[in-house]
Amino acid sequence: MTLFIHGARVVIGDGSATIPRTNLRLRDARIAAIDAELVPEPGEPVLEAAGRVLMPGFVDAHTHALWAGDRLDEFEQKLRGKSYLDILRAGGGIWSTVRSVRAASQAELSLLLGERLERLLREGTTSVEVKSGYGLSLEHELKMLRAISEAARGFPGSVVPTALLGHALDPEDPDFVRRTIDETLPAVHRELPLVAVDAYCEQAAWSLEDCRQLLTAAARLGHPLRLHADQFHSLGAVELALELGLRSLDHLEATPPEGLIRLAQAGVFGVMLPASGFHVDGRYANGRAFLDAGGKLVLASNCNPGSSPTSSMPFVIALSVRKLGITLPEAIVATTSRPAQLLGLSDRGLVRVGMRADLALLHHKDERLLGYELGGNPVAAVICGGLLL
Repeated sequence: MTLFIHGARVVIGDGSATIPRTNLRLRDARIAAIDAELVPEPGEPVLEAAGRVLMPGFVDAHTHALWAGDRLDEFEQKLRGKSYLDILRAGGGIWSTVRSVRAASQAELSLLLGERLERLLREGTTSVEVKSGYGLSLEHELKMLRAISEAARGFPGSVVPTALLGHALDPEDPDFVRRTIDETLPAVHRELPLVAVDAYCEQAAWSLEDCRQLLTAAARLGHPLRLHADQFHSLGAVELALELGLRSLDHLEATPPEGLIRLAQAGVFGVMLPASGFHVDGRYANGRAFLDAGGKLVLASNCNPGSSPTSSMPFVIALSVRKLGITLPEAIVATTSRPAQLLGLSDRGLVRVGMRADLALLHHKDERLLGYELGGNPVAAVICGGLLL
């Protein structure tokens, strides 16, 4: 199968200059050629770009896109002045969604995720990480991870699961942390021995020591390690990341500049989630300081029902250039090639010969509009695995 793309303005995805106008041939799910002198082969389908921007499909490396129920009542509480942590301490927040997920069947969860994956795809996201974490028991975490796998089979792009085993504490189970480590983690390991293991280190959630125990146990089993940290309070997660060799620290709104420098120097991916700051409390991570220290910056939607009700990577880019102190080329790298590296998807995130043909054709003829516009969907067409969708 082939597809010829004519007259595209190509944004490569590595931060280099764009190719003002060129042609591409896609063959067997790959980018086979990029050359302004290319011409269509007889009978070859042609997509006319007409000078519009062609760029890598977005890679969203931090989402909680699998959930049931909603948090609309809590949003009204937030509008009346209650904080995110206040709602969590009162038994709402994450636990509100846990109750809904536990009541849903695997088939229901898979259907809900499939619908959200379709929306992500329409907005240009062709690869996405999806976390468990709203089950918080052996039975329901496995149910979530199986629902993620089931939904992924109907998605033309790539879905990378993460086992978020330390998301909240069960107030009715004083041995919850030990049960998660001794029972849930081994069961997840038997079913998904290479899945990344994640936790949420924050007041009213998992303590630093809880996270250390869980992640140390996961590391012994050979799992890659990730950690939500420093969303509201800096509790020592930077030191833990360096101690255990974490793959990423995610959030970082409360990380001091010296902590960002240490993460950058250690090569830990810094995943920043500006839509959370926009929705929750107006605080944003310091992307400029992290990049200036040589950090591997990733931007992600954090799509979830409580702190980031969006799946739009273009919106994340627009927020980032306004609030994180970074440039548009830096934001594009942080939503395409860099998150692909984080997720181990080495064959995508760049418009180069030989790469998987996961591409987004924008309505725009100038990529700077990605950072300038607020709201709406700038994606005119999505190509996934070489197929025009």
